[in-house]
Amino acid sequence: MDKGLEGPDFERAGSNFFQRRMLKGRILKGRIRPIELTKVASCLWRYIATNLGVAPEVFEQQFKDHPQGLRFNYYPPCLEADKVIGISPHSDASGFSILLQINDVQGLQIRKDGEWIAVSALPNALIVNLGDITEILSNGIYKSIEHRAMINTQHPRISLVAFHGPDNSLMLRPLPEVVGDGKLNYGSMSYQEFLKAVFNKKLEGKSVIEKLKL
Repeated sequence: MDKGLEGPDFERAGSNFFQRRMLKGRILKGRIRPIELTKVASCLWRYIATNLGVAPEVFEQQFKDHPQGLRFNYYPPCLEADKVIGISPHSDASGFSILLQINDVQGLQIRKDGEWIAVSALPNALIVNLGDITEILSNGIYKSIEHRAMINTQHPRISLVAFHGPDNSLMLRPLPEVVGDGKLNYGSMSYQEFLKAVFNKKLEGKSVIEKLKL
């Protein structure tokens, strides 16, 4: 039920709603722009690098030019919401994703210790989901977030997500600066091959990254 921009339900029910809410929230007026999200991403990489004890330039090199993909999601309401799902459980094939829940309708859930936990839709808050690439580069110190989107019985849910990926030529492997003399927990694979593995499978938890574990 993940419709995206081209879905007919979005065209009928979501378009005007998007325009009203985005203008009201100043998203189109400059409050949130892709370049601003890139600045947020740069700050997050610096904090992650510092926490891992490596130079910030190490992560900046992996994500040079800051490739970014934007996606709008429209999840229509369903009276039998317990029988459907907005988007299946998965982790993102990116460094991390930055999510804005535009109309403050709860639906995002993350998996922790085998249980699904609802993430509150806080007004104007940005939610960061760590992706598979960060888990690999950090040798598993940081874990990618398995998450899913649920459907509301009465209200549509609308969100904007920005995916921040690495350079397309990157060879995925744990950073030597992180591993040091420790155990290598993941094998290596080109980022392009990793993406092919992700898109050639149905969304199924963290099945792709699990195969890279040693």
